[in-house]
Amino acid sequence: MSEGESIKLNDLLGGRPVAVIGAGLVGVGWAIVFARAGLEVRIYDVDPHATERALALIPEQLKVLQSFGLVDDPVGIAAHMTPASDLADAIDGAAYAQESVLEKVDLKRRLMQELEEVAGPDLVVGSSSSGIPASAFTHGLKIASRVLIVHPVNPPYLVPVVELVPSPETSRATVDFADALMRGLHRSVVHLRKEIAGFVLNRLQAALLREAWALVEDGVASCEDIDKTVRDGLGWRWSFMGPFETIDLNAPGGVADYANRFGTLWYEIAKSRTHEEPWQPELIRKVEDERRSVLSLDDLAGRRAWRDRRLMALAASREKEHGS
Repeated sequence: MSEGESIKLNDLLGGRPVAVIGAGLVGVGWAIVFARAGLEVRIYDVDPHATERALALIPEQLKVLQSFGLVDDPVGIAAHMTPASDLADAIDGAAYAQESVLEKVDLKRRLMQELEEVAGPDLVVGSSSSGIPASAFTHGLKIASRVLIVHPVNPPYLVPVVELVPSPETSRATVDFADALMRGLHRSVVHLRKEIAGFVLNRLQAALLREAWALVEDGVASCEDIDKTVRDGLGWRWSFMGPFETIDLNAPGGVADYANRFGTLWYEIAKSRTHEEPWQPELIRKVEDERRSVLSLDDLAGRRAWRDRRLMALAASREKEHGS
């Protein structure tokens, strides 16, 4: 991060800390994002053991990041993080709080009610909700104007995209603040113009997953061959361009030419699927059996670590490319 960007963040926050509420994997990831930018981070979880585990895990994660050249001073970054004894302690004087509790409406609603009681008048709250709109747990609350969805991809310190989704009650100033904060943190900010369940990222992911499971159910291809199709095919382009840019470049006359050439085919494919039922137990067992034949349950943790290291290598390459 350049000196100019550090000054912008300091100006935005006025030197005040940020709070991370919920010390699970996503909360830990956010804590690293904030601390890496030089911000003071308070971590709170209703389960104090979760906070302890998080603070024990973070230094190890930072060491691995250092090995990929993604951080320079793991000890110094970790020193920016402190545990909070309770919710009031976590947000005392904070300019921003990132909520990363369980994906349950009632739980998030209770937390927002508690925040309404103890938060300062200008605290902005971003929720890491993966698909629940903010209005579902803030509607009618006084704090609603200062709450919006700030949805990352896990782990947030490796994948830069963030979706900003205001509720109808979220103020313009709150959106502008969150946008400036996320850009200062080198996030790739996506603005949703209206609330929708699942937001953009998970709706796109859902469409691909529904078809992937259906292809297995229909006996068209194995799980591994479907993974290959994305990993060794679609994913190569999608790792550096999105679907609209992809098709814009895939026809001589650009996106309109592509739509005229292939629109009917894509319509016929979509029309062949109804997806009216959830995945059935028999299908889930089939997919589980295929996946376990490739990767045992005992090896899942190791494969996740492998995934994260691949993401670190990609992040390091992109930082070098963009000079950040």
